[in-house]
Amino acid sequence: MTSYEALADKALAGEPLTREEALGVLRCDDADLPALLAATWRVRRRFHGNTVKVHVLMNAKRGGCAEDCGFCVQAADGAVEPYRLQEADEILREAREAHARGAWKFCIVTATRGPSERDLDTVCEAVRQIKKTVPIRICASLGLLTPEKAARLAEAGVDRFNHNLESSERFFPEVCSTHTWRDRVRTLRTAKAAGMELCSGGIVGMGETDEDVVDLALAVRELDVDSIPVNFMMPVREGAPRPAAPLTPAYALKVLCLTRLLNPSKDIRAAAGRELHLRALQPMALYAANSIFTDGYLNTPGQGISQDMAMIRDLGFVTVQVPEHAGAA
Repeated sequence: MTSYEALADKALAGEPLTREEALGVLRCDDADLPALLAATWRVRRRFHGNTVKVHVLMNAKRGGCAEDCGFCVQAADGAVEPYRLQEADEILREAREAHARGAWKFCIVTATRGPSERDLDTVCEAVRQIKKTVPIRICASLGLLTPEKAARLAEAGVDRFNHNLESSERFFPEVCSTHTWRDRVRTLRTAKAAGMELCSGGIVGMGETDEDVVDLALAVRELDVDSIPVNFMMPVREGAPRPAAPLTPAYALKVLCLTRLLNPSKDIRAAAGRELHLRALQPMALYAANSIFTDGYLNTPGQGISQDMAMIRDLGFVTVQVPEHAGAA
């Protein structure tokens, strides 16, 4: 039995890896990557079989954000052309198109510190309309929440709320100063208390250390996050944080393996930057992750839904959709 098989046994038994074991995953020799992937696949297969959940994002309100997150182009400095929140009917139309393309979840995202009452009215109305007519689950990513706003979203029918921790608590001040890592944790706990599932992950490749990557994976485990998007830093903004050395495909896969081994049953998503950083190894991500974003991300296009669906089929995997008779619940 290899040491990676022993780590898989621990994960399947519900035992967390030690910090030393977690760091060992990130620092394993590239020649050992097939053994690490094989062990991680055992865990992924136990909880998710050969299924893949496809998520589609809608950037419902773009640009003009007052926050200074260094990894994002949607700040008020004009890096992207802003537009106001789309109307409820337009959000409904996008949800229908996402379902028609094979999506399991439709993600409504706004660039903002937190939702205004007016924006919240629009999002809640759109969600109510989607729930009545489209068999798809709904995630909202609207920034920081108060208990009152979280309750309104849950009542409208939002299944899951996204608020990424982005990195470790130690490293977070290096990329954002207008709010804290603890503010983000507070929003996640507020969303959970309101009855919504949690979606929270981060970005790899901003100059963080291996220890920061481990701390992030441990943090989402401690918060019992349901869905963990793993993003890889994209060079979309001048002056954005960068690693000392470029990410390699092997390292990106090790991060996904670590996230799975520390969060064995959770929905783990290969998210933004997978095409750029995984390159020819991109299909291998699905031996650790069980979901992907398709048809683009907030700030960059993806490889396209036809290629994503072909990749899933070629691996022998199948996509999951909400049954028609189940509505969007």
